[in-house]
Amino acid sequence: MGGSVAQRLHDGGLELPVPSAALGAYVPATRAGDLVFTSGQLPMRAGELLGTGRVGDDVDVETAVRCARQCALNALAAASTVCDLDEIAQVVKLVGYVASAPGFTGQPGVVDGASGVLALAFGESGRHAREAIGVAALPLGAPVEVSLVLALR
Repeated sequence: MGGSVAQRLHDGGLELPVPSAALGAYVPATRAGDLVFTSGQLPMRAGELLGTGRVGDDVDVETAVRCARQCALNALAAASTVCDLDEIAQVVKLVGYVASAPGFTGQPGVVDGASGVLALAFGESGRHAREAIGVAALPLGAPVEVSLVLALR
């Protein structure tokens, strides 16, 4: 793939945000050897959540997918605090949490929003192992939270 990660995202109509500060006593990302681990990232844009509530109740699936995309962008921004994104060789794993109404089983479709961002940014190297987990609630009432494990060259 040609171009930088930021350029590929831009060409796909997405922008890498400025990394957000941690909301608690942790760091947004940490590096251990050739691996980068991000903390869970919420769908924050310009300091505001893109939605609040549970998917299937207060939040529709389309909004939740947009939230998952923003979470992935925020996770990449967090990773950029400890590495150059253009040095990422492989997205190893994505974990996605979806605040879900009782009976909602569409978590994989919601988390596909985050997976799509990684495919755009990294092509085949963006293919990853994944978990899409339904939970009762997330911090700040967010509908989606995403974390990543990335391998560097």
